[in-house]
Amino acid sequence: MDKTIVVKECITETDFRQAFPVINELRPHLTEAMYFEWLQPMQKEGYRLFVIEEEGEVVACAGIEIMTNFYNGRHLYLHDLVTRSDRRSCGHGERLLSELEEWGRAQGCERVALTSRFIRKDAHRFYEERMGYDKESYAFLKDI
Repeated sequence: MDKTIVVKECITETDFRQAFPVINELRPHLTEAMYFEWLQPMQKEGYRLFVIEEEGEVVACAGIEIMTNFYNGRHLYLHDLVTRSDRRSCGHGERLLSELEEWGRAQGCERVALTSRFIRKDAHRFYEERMGYDKESYAFLKDI
């Protein structure tokens, strides 16, 4: 029997609460309290969270924002992409990112942009080899 797999946007507090454990795998420094405290201002700035549910359980999450700037034009910025550790290599990340690329195109986006930490070599291989992304730049960060 085929499993029921659904891609959906988180809208309700319950949706976001169900996504938290998966997001927390990518962002282990977050407590649930921090997640909800920061989520509200992020949403006001345009952050949206999409998930894949398999048989009603969240197995993958992608946090995005539509942005416009001089170097990427109108684009979908991928803040977060994570598949639950026990469900990796099942095609969920590829499906979610592909659907968001289509969704972004329908929103008038010209490209997808993201940053990824140096240590995430498996993620880099996924983006470059599986999804056809180009590594174009370094991102710099300074605490102030």
